[in-house]
Amino acid sequence: MADQMQWANALSTHHSLEAAVADVVQQAVSSLTAPADIGLIFISSAFTSEYSRLLPLLADKLSVPMLIGCSGGGVIGTTVKGEPQEIEAEPAISLTLAHLPGVNVQVFHVVSEELPDLDSPPEAWIDLIGVPPSPAPQFILLSSSFSSGIKDLLQGLDFAYPGSVVLGGQASGGGMGGRIALFCNDARGSQHQRLYREGTVGLALSGNIVVETIVAQGCRPIGEPLQVTKSERNIILELDEKVPLVVLRDLIGSLSEQERMLAQHSLFVGVAMDGFKPCLQQGDFLIRSILGVDPSAGAIAIGDRVRPGQRLQFHLRDAQASAEDLELLLERYQSQHSTEPSAVAALMFTCLGRGAGLYGKPNFDSELFRRYLNHIPLGGFFCSGEIGPVSGSTFLHGYTSVFGICRQNE
Repeated sequence: MADQMQWANALSTHHSLEAAVADVVQQAVSSLTAPADIGLIFISSAFTSEYSRLLPLLADKLSVPMLIGCSGGGVIGTTVKGEPQEIEAEPAISLTLAHLPGVNVQVFHVVSEELPDLDSPPEAWIDLIGVPPSPAPQFILLSSSFSSGIKDLLQGLDFAYPGSVVLGGQASGGGMGGRIALFCNDARGSQHQRLYREGTVGLALSGNIVVETIVAQGCRPIGEPLQVTKSERNIILELDEKVPLVVLRDLIGSLSEQERMLAQHSLFVGVAMDGFKPCLQQGDFLIRSILGVDPSAGAIAIGDRVRPGQRLQFHLRDAQASAEDLELLLERYQSQHSTEPSAVAALMFTCLGRGAGLYGKPNFDSELFRRYLNHIPLGGFFCSGEIGPVSGSTFLHGYTSVFGICRQNE
Protein backbone atom coordinates (compact mmCIF):
# COMPACT_ATOMS: atom_id res chain seq x y z
CA MET A 1 0.00 0.00 0.00
CA ALA A 2 2.89 2.35 0.73
CA ASP A 3 3.38 3.30 -2.94
CA GLN A 4 -0.33 3.87 -3.50
CA MET A 5 -2.05 7.20 -3.01
CA GLN A 6 -4.21 7.19 0.14
CA TRP A 7 -6.79 9.68 1.37
CA ALA A 8 -8.85 9.84 4.54
CA ASN A 9 -11.49 12.23 5.87
CA ALA A 10 -12.87 12.58 9.37
CA LEU A 11 -15.74 14.66 10.71
CA SER A 12 -16.46 15.68 14.29
CA THR A 13 -19.42 17.53 15.77
CA HIS A 14 -18.03 17.85 19.30
CA HIS A 15 -18.86 21.26 20.79
CA SER A 16 -15.43 21.36 22.48
CA LEU A 17 -12.66 22.36 20.07
CA GLU A 18 -10.10 20.17 21.89
CA ALA A 19 -12.38 17.13 21.67
CA ALA A 20 -13.24 17.81 18.02
CA VAL A 21 -9.56 18.12 17.01
CA ALA A 22 -8.58 14.97 18.91
CA ASP A 23 -11.50 13.13 17.32
CA VAL A 24 -10.76 14.01 13.67
CA VAL A 25 -7.01 13.44 14.03
CA GLN A 26 -7.50 10.01 15.60
CA GLN A 27 -10.05 8.96 12.94
CA ALA A 28 -8.09 10.25 9.93
CA VAL A 29 -4.65 9.02 11.00
CA SER A 30 -5.97 5.54 11.81
CA SER A 31 -7.47 5.33 8.28
CA LEU A 32 -4.03 5.71 6.64
CA THR A 33 -1.30 3.05 6.55
CA ALA A 34 1.41 5.58 5.58
CA PRO A 35 2.30 9.07 6.83
CA ALA A 36 0.23 12.00 5.56
CA ASP A 37 1.89 14.48 3.19
CA ILE A 38 -0.87 17.10 3.22
CA GLY A 39 -3.87 18.10 5.29
CA LEU A 40 -7.00 20.16 4.62
CA ILE A 41 -8.95 21.44 7.63
CA PHE A 42 -12.36 23.12 7.58
CA ILE A 43 -13.83 24.59 10.75
CA SER A 44 -17.39 25.75 11.34
CA SER A 45 -17.99 29.45 11.99
CA ALA A 46 -19.67 28.32 15.23
CA PHE A 47 -16.05 28.22 16.53
CA THR A 48 -15.32 31.84 15.46
CA SER A 49 -13.91 32.92 18.82
CA GLU A 50 -11.52 29.94 18.84
CA TYR A 51 -9.94 30.12 15.36
CA SER A 52 -6.55 31.12 16.83
CA ARG A 53 -6.44 27.91 18.88
CA LEU A 54 -6.97 25.51 15.95
CA LEU A 55 -3.42 25.21 14.54
CA PRO A 56 -1.69 24.85 17.95
CA LEU A 57 -4.19 22.14 18.95
CA LEU A 58 -3.66 20.35 15.62
CA ALA A 59 0.14 20.57 15.90
CA ASP A 60 -0.07 18.94 19.31
CA LYS A 61 -1.84 15.87 17.87
CA LEU A 62 -0.82 15.71 14.19
CA SER A 63 2.43 15.71 12.27
CA VAL A 64 1.84 16.74 8.66
CA PRO A 65 4.35 18.70 6.52
CA MET A 66 1.80 20.94 4.81
CA LEU A 67 -1.75 21.94 5.64
CA ILE A 68 -4.23 24.57 4.53
CA GLY A 69 -7.75 25.27 5.70
CA CYS A 70 -10.39 27.85 6.41
CA SER A 71 -13.61 28.68 8.19
CA GLY A 72 -17.00 27.90 6.69
CA GLY A 73 -20.65 28.58 7.39
CA GLY A 74 -20.82 24.78 7.42
CA VAL A 75 -18.45 21.88 6.87
CA ILE A 76 -18.67 18.65 4.88
CA GLY A 77 -17.12 15.36 5.84
CA THR A 78 -17.43 11.60 5.93
CA THR A 79 -18.88 9.82 8.97
CA VAL A 80 -17.38 6.74 10.61
CA LYS A 81 -19.89 4.68 8.59
CA GLY A 82 -18.52 6.19 5.37
CA GLU A 83 -21.54 8.39 4.69
CA PRO A 84 -21.18 12.03 3.57
CA GLN A 85 -22.59 14.63 5.92
CA GLU A 86 -23.12 18.37 5.54
CA ILE A 87 -23.14 20.13 8.93
CA GLU A 88 -24.61 23.63 8.64
CA ALA A 89 -24.54 26.38 11.30
CA GLU A 90 -23.37 24.03 14.07
CA PRO A 91 -19.93 23.32 15.60
CA ALA A 92 -18.02 20.88 13.38
CA ILE A 93 -14.57 20.17 11.98
CA SER A 94 -13.66 18.26 8.80
CA LEU A 95 -10.09 17.00 8.35
CA THR A 96 -8.76 15.47 5.13
CA LEU A 97 -5.32 13.81 5.10
CA ALA A 98 -3.51 12.40 2.06
CA HIS A 99 -0.44 10.26 1.48
CA LEU A 100 0.80 11.29 -1.98
CA PRO A 101 3.76 9.27 -3.31
CA GLY A 102 5.32 10.81 -6.41
CA VAL A 103 3.52 14.13 -5.89
CA ASN A 104 5.35 17.42 -5.43
CA VAL A 105 3.53 19.66 -2.97
CA GLN A 106 3.89 23.41 -2.47
CA VAL A 107 1.93 25.60 -0.08
CA PHE A 108 1.57 29.38 -0.50
CA HIS A 109 -0.21 32.49 0.76
CA VAL A 110 -0.67 35.57 -1.44
CA VAL A 111 -2.46 38.88 -0.86
CA SER A 112 -3.98 41.07 -3.57
CA GLU A 113 -1.26 43.75 -3.18
CA GLU A 114 1.35 41.21 -4.34
CA LEU A 115 -0.44 40.22 -7.55
CA PRO A 116 1.25 41.16 -10.83
CA ASP A 117 -0.57 43.35 -13.36
CA LEU A 118 -2.73 41.32 -15.73
CA ASP A 119 -0.45 42.34 -18.62
CA SER A 120 2.64 40.92 -16.85
CA PRO A 121 4.41 37.90 -18.40
CA PRO A 122 3.74 34.37 -17.06
CA GLU A 123 7.07 34.45 -15.19
CA ALA A 124 5.73 37.12 -12.81
CA TRP A 125 2.96 34.76 -11.68
CA ILE A 126 5.31 31.76 -11.51
CA ASP A 127 7.72 33.76 -9.29
CA LEU A 128 4.82 34.77 -7.02
CA ILE A 129 3.48 31.22 -6.57
CA GLY A 130 6.90 29.55 -6.53
CA VAL A 131 5.81 26.52 -8.57
CA PRO A 132 7.10 25.53 -12.06
CA PRO A 133 4.44 25.31 -14.80
CA SER A 134 5.50 21.81 -15.89
CA PRO A 135 4.31 19.26 -15.00
CA ALA A 136 1.03 21.16 -14.76
CA PRO A 137 0.13 21.60 -11.08
CA GLN A 138 -3.37 21.09 -9.69
CA PHE A 139 -4.31 24.04 -7.45
CA ILE A 140 -6.59 24.04 -4.40
CA LEU A 141 -7.31 27.63 -3.33
CA LEU A 142 -9.00 28.98 -0.22
CA SER A 143 -9.59 32.71 -0.33
CA SER A 144 -10.91 35.39 1.99
CA SER A 145 -14.45 36.44 1.13
CA PHE A 146 -14.87 39.64 -0.86
CA SER A 147 -11.16 39.42 -1.71
CA SER A 148 -10.70 42.00 -4.45
CA GLY A 149 -7.81 40.10 -5.99
CA ILE A 150 -9.31 36.64 -6.40
CA LYS A 151 -10.58 37.14 -9.97
CA ASP A 152 -7.19 38.54 -11.04
CA LEU A 153 -5.44 35.61 -9.34
CA LEU A 154 -7.61 33.08 -11.21
CA GLN A 155 -6.92 34.84 -14.51
CA GLY A 156 -3.19 34.92 -13.76
CA LEU A 157 -3.03 31.22 -12.86
CA ASP A 158 -4.91 30.26 -16.05
CA PHE A 159 -2.43 32.37 -18.04
CA ALA A 160 0.80 31.14 -16.37
CA TYR A 161 -0.22 27.51 -15.84
CA PRO A 162 -2.04 26.32 -18.99
CA GLY A 163 -3.49 22.85 -18.49
CA SER A 164 -3.71 23.22 -14.72
CA VAL A 165 -6.91 22.64 -12.79
CA VAL A 166 -7.84 25.33 -10.24
CA LEU A 167 -10.62 24.82 -7.70
CA GLY A 168 -11.62 25.84 -4.18
CA GLY A 169 -13.76 28.33 -2.36
CA GLN A 170 -14.00 31.55 -0.41
CA ALA A 171 -13.99 31.24 3.36
CA SER A 172 -17.25 32.16 5.03
CA GLY A 173 -18.17 33.37 8.50
CA GLY A 174 -21.37 33.14 10.46
CA GLY A 175 -23.77 35.45 8.62
CA MET A 176 -23.09 38.89 7.15
CA GLY A 177 -19.79 40.39 8.22
CA GLY A 178 -18.79 37.31 10.21
CA ARG A 179 -15.06 36.98 10.76
CA ILE A 180 -13.27 34.47 8.58
CA ALA A 181 -10.02 32.57 8.99
CA LEU A 182 -7.48 31.06 6.60
CA PHE A 183 -4.95 28.54 7.89
CA CYS A 184 -1.57 27.73 6.39
CA ASN A 185 1.00 25.39 7.89
CA ASP A 186 4.30 24.69 6.12
CA ALA A 187 6.50 22.77 8.53
CA ARG A 188 9.49 23.36 6.23
CA GLY A 189 9.56 27.13 6.26
CA SER A 190 8.52 30.52 7.59
CA GLN A 191 4.79 29.94 7.09
CA HIS A 192 4.72 27.40 9.92
CA GLN A 193 1.38 27.67 11.75
CA ARG A 194 -0.10 30.86 10.39
CA LEU A 195 -3.62 32.20 10.77
CA TYR A 196 -4.57 34.76 8.11
CA ARG A 197 -7.61 37.01 7.80
CA GLU A 198 -7.16 37.97 4.14
CA GLY A 199 -5.63 36.87 0.87
CA THR A 200 -5.53 33.34 -0.54
CA VAL A 201 -3.87 30.18 0.77
CA GLY A 202 -3.19 27.43 -1.70
CA LEU A 203 -1.81 23.98 -2.35
CA ALA A 204 -0.09 23.15 -5.64
CA LEU A 205 0.07 19.42 -6.37
CA SER A 206 2.05 18.14 -9.35
CA GLY A 207 3.27 14.75 -10.54
CA ASN A 208 1.41 11.52 -9.80
CA ILE A 209 -2.02 13.11 -9.34
CA VAL A 210 -5.01 14.11 -11.45
CA VAL A 211 -7.83 16.31 -10.16
CA GLU A 212 -11.00 16.37 -12.26
CA THR A 213 -13.84 18.78 -11.63
CA ILE A 214 -17.62 18.87 -11.68
CA VAL A 215 -18.99 22.42 -11.56
CA ALA A 216 -22.75 22.34 -10.90
CA GLN A 217 -24.13 25.86 -11.24
CA GLY A 218 -27.66 24.76 -10.42
CA CYS A 219 -29.54 26.21 -13.40
CA ARG A 220 -31.48 24.98 -16.40
CA PRO A 221 -31.71 26.85 -19.70
CA ILE A 222 -34.96 28.33 -21.03
CA GLY A 223 -35.63 29.50 -24.56
CA GLU A 224 -32.89 29.31 -27.20
CA PRO A 225 -29.28 30.59 -27.36
CA LEU A 226 -29.08 34.23 -28.51
CA GLN A 227 -26.21 36.25 -29.92
CA VAL A 228 -25.07 39.52 -28.39
CA THR A 229 -25.04 41.96 -31.32
CA LYS A 230 -24.30 45.12 -29.32
CA SER A 231 -22.90 45.61 -25.81
CA GLU A 232 -20.88 47.91 -23.60
CA ARG A 233 -18.87 46.45 -20.70
CA ASN A 234 -21.45 44.41 -18.74
CA ILE A 235 -24.52 45.92 -20.46
CA ILE A 236 -26.32 44.03 -23.23
CA LEU A 237 -27.71 46.56 -25.73
CA GLU A 238 -28.85 44.15 -28.47
CA LEU A 239 -29.67 40.44 -28.69
CA ASP A 240 -30.03 39.00 -32.21
CA GLU A 241 -30.27 42.68 -33.31
CA LYS A 242 -33.38 43.14 -31.14
CA VAL A 243 -34.05 45.07 -27.93
CA PRO A 244 -32.94 42.72 -25.07
CA LEU A 245 -35.86 43.57 -22.78
CA VAL A 246 -38.36 42.86 -25.57
CA VAL A 247 -36.66 39.49 -26.24
CA LEU A 248 -36.81 38.67 -22.52
CA ARG A 249 -40.47 39.70 -22.16
CA ASP A 250 -41.43 37.50 -25.14
CA LEU A 251 -39.50 34.59 -23.61
CA ILE A 252 -41.16 34.98 -20.20
CA GLY A 253 -44.54 35.19 -21.91
CA SER A 254 -43.93 31.76 -23.45
CA LEU A 255 -43.18 30.08 -20.08
CA SER A 256 -45.53 28.10 -17.87
CA GLU A 257 -47.14 29.94 -14.94
CA GLN A 258 -44.80 28.19 -12.49
CA GLU A 259 -41.75 29.20 -14.54
CA ARG A 260 -42.99 32.79 -14.79
CA MET A 261 -43.25 32.95 -10.99
CA LEU A 262 -39.72 31.57 -10.71
CA ALA A 263 -38.37 34.07 -13.23
CA GLN A 264 -39.42 36.95 -10.96
CA HIS A 265 -36.63 36.13 -8.48
CA SER A 266 -34.47 33.33 -9.93
CA LEU A 267 -33.67 34.41 -13.50
CA PHE A 268 -30.03 34.32 -14.63
CA VAL A 269 -27.97 34.64 -17.80
CA GLY A 270 -25.69 31.87 -19.04
CA VAL A 271 -22.79 33.12 -21.17
CA ALA A 272 -21.47 30.47 -23.59
CA MET A 273 -17.73 30.01 -22.98
CA ASP A 274 -16.95 28.26 -26.27
CA GLY A 275 -17.50 30.64 -29.17
CA PHE A 276 -17.43 27.85 -31.76
CA LYS A 277 -19.33 24.92 -30.23
CA PRO A 278 -22.32 24.32 -32.54
CA CYS A 279 -24.66 22.63 -30.04
CA LEU A 280 -24.59 24.20 -26.61
CA GLN A 281 -25.66 22.08 -23.63
CA GLN A 282 -25.86 22.33 -19.86
CA GLY A 283 -22.37 22.94 -18.45
CA ASP A 284 -21.25 25.02 -21.45
CA PHE A 285 -22.48 28.25 -19.84
CA LEU A 286 -21.01 30.51 -17.19
CA ILE A 287 -24.00 31.54 -15.06
CA ARG A 288 -24.14 35.21 -14.08
CA SER A 289 -26.68 37.35 -12.23
CA ILE A 290 -28.91 39.95 -13.87
CA LEU A 291 -28.02 43.17 -12.07
CA GLY A 292 -30.71 45.41 -13.52
CA VAL A 293 -32.55 46.66 -16.59
CA ASP A 294 -32.94 50.04 -18.28
CA PRO A 295 -36.61 50.19 -19.38
CA SER A 296 -36.05 53.25 -21.60
CA ALA A 297 -33.21 51.68 -23.62
CA GLY A 298 -34.39 48.10 -23.15
CA ALA A 299 -30.86 47.14 -21.99
CA ILE A 300 -29.92 44.43 -19.47
CA ALA A 301 -26.91 44.63 -17.12
CA ILE A 302 -25.31 41.35 -15.97
CA GLY A 303 -22.61 40.44 -13.44
CA ASP A 304 -19.77 40.08 -15.96
CA ARG A 305 -18.33 41.70 -19.05
CA VAL A 306 -19.97 40.71 -22.31
CA ARG A 307 -18.88 41.40 -25.87
CA PRO A 308 -20.54 41.34 -29.28
CA GLY A 309 -20.51 37.90 -30.89
CA GLN A 310 -20.89 36.02 -27.63
CA ARG A 311 -23.86 33.68 -27.24
CA LEU A 312 -26.00 33.58 -24.16
CA GLN A 313 -29.11 31.86 -22.92
CA PHE A 314 -31.46 32.76 -20.09
CA HIS A 315 -31.62 30.28 -17.18
CA LEU A 316 -33.81 29.54 -14.17
CA ARG A 317 -32.62 28.27 -10.79
CA ASP A 318 -34.55 26.35 -8.13
CA ALA A 319 -34.11 23.16 -6.07
CA GLN A 320 -35.33 20.93 -8.89
CA ALA A 321 -33.13 22.61 -11.51
CA SER A 322 -30.19 22.39 -9.11
CA ALA A 323 -30.71 18.67 -8.47
CA GLU A 324 -31.18 17.87 -12.17
CA ASP A 325 -28.11 19.89 -13.14
CA LEU A 326 -25.85 18.04 -10.67
CA GLU A 327 -27.25 14.63 -11.62
CA LEU A 328 -26.75 15.33 -15.33
CA LEU A 329 -23.11 16.32 -14.74
CA LEU A 330 -22.47 13.28 -12.52
CA GLU A 331 -23.93 10.95 -15.17
CA ARG A 332 -21.77 12.59 -17.82
CA TYR A 333 -18.66 12.34 -15.63
CA GLN A 334 -19.27 8.67 -14.89
CA SER A 335 -19.72 7.74 -18.55
CA GLN A 336 -16.60 9.71 -19.63
CA HIS A 337 -14.27 8.31 -16.93
CA SER A 338 -15.42 4.69 -16.59
CA THR A 339 -12.14 3.23 -17.94
CA GLU A 340 -9.74 5.33 -15.83
CA PRO A 341 -8.12 4.39 -12.50
CA SER A 342 -10.59 4.59 -9.64
CA ALA A 343 -11.11 7.88 -7.85
CA VAL A 344 -9.56 7.82 -4.37
CA ALA A 345 -11.04 10.98 -2.82
CA ALA A 346 -13.11 14.08 -3.48
CA LEU A 347 -13.36 17.65 -2.22
CA MET A 348 -16.64 19.59 -2.24
CA PHE A 349 -16.95 23.37 -2.23
CA THR A 350 -20.59 24.39 -2.06
CA CYS A 351 -22.45 27.68 -1.71
CA LEU A 352 -24.05 28.81 1.54
CA GLY A 353 -27.20 29.31 -0.58
CA ARG A 354 -27.47 25.57 -1.32
CA GLY A 355 -27.74 22.88 1.36
CA ALA A 356 -30.87 22.50 3.47
CA GLY A 357 -31.95 26.08 2.70
CA LEU A 358 -32.35 25.23 -1.00
CA TYR A 359 -33.44 21.60 -0.87
CA GLY A 360 -35.44 21.57 2.37
CA LYS A 361 -33.36 18.66 3.68
CA PRO A 362 -29.68 18.14 4.59
CA ASN A 363 -26.90 16.32 2.70
CA PHE A 364 -28.61 16.54 -0.71
CA ASP A 365 -25.63 17.32 -2.98
CA SER A 366 -23.19 15.07 -1.10
CA GLU A 367 -25.59 12.09 -1.10
CA LEU A 368 -26.28 12.55 -4.81
CA PHE A 369 -22.52 12.64 -5.42
CA ARG A 370 -22.08 9.43 -3.38
CA ARG A 371 -24.69 7.67 -5.50
CA TYR A 372 -22.31 7.99 -8.47
CA LEU A 373 -18.90 7.90 -6.72
CA ASN A 374 -19.23 5.70 -3.70
CA HIS A 375 -16.73 4.56 -1.03
CA ILE A 376 -14.37 7.52 -1.34
CA PRO A 377 -13.70 10.07 1.42
CA LEU A 378 -15.36 13.45 0.83
CA GLY A 379 -14.42 16.66 2.63
CA GLY A 380 -15.19 20.34 2.10
CA PHE A 381 -17.13 23.35 3.31
CA PHE A 382 -19.89 25.88 2.64
CA CYS A 383 -18.38 28.87 0.82
CA SER A 384 -19.27 32.48 0.14
CA GLY A 385 -18.03 31.96 -3.44
CA GLU A 386 -16.91 28.83 -5.28
CA ILE A 387 -13.88 28.45 -7.55
CA GLY A 388 -13.93 26.09 -10.53
CA PRO A 389 -13.43 25.84 -14.30
CA VAL A 390 -16.02 26.23 -17.05
CA SER A 391 -14.86 25.30 -20.57
CA GLY A 392 -11.20 25.45 -19.57
CA SER A 393 -11.14 28.84 -17.79
CA THR A 394 -11.44 29.32 -14.03
CA PHE A 395 -14.14 31.51 -12.48
CA LEU A 396 -15.59 32.58 -9.17
CA HIS A 397 -19.18 31.32 -8.91
CA GLY A 398 -22.23 31.70 -6.71
CA TYR A 399 -24.94 29.15 -5.79
CA THR A 400 -22.63 26.44 -7.14
CA SER A 401 -21.26 23.08 -5.98
CA VAL A 402 -17.71 22.40 -7.17
CA PHE A 403 -16.32 18.88 -6.76
CA GLY A 404 -12.65 17.98 -7.17
CA ILE A 405 -12.18 14.24 -7.82
CA CYS A 406 -8.68 12.93 -7.12
CA ARG A 407 -6.98 9.91 -8.68
CA GLN A 408 -3.47 8.69 -9.45
CA ASN A 409 -1.94 9.85 -12.72
CA GLU A 410 -1.35 6.48 -14.33
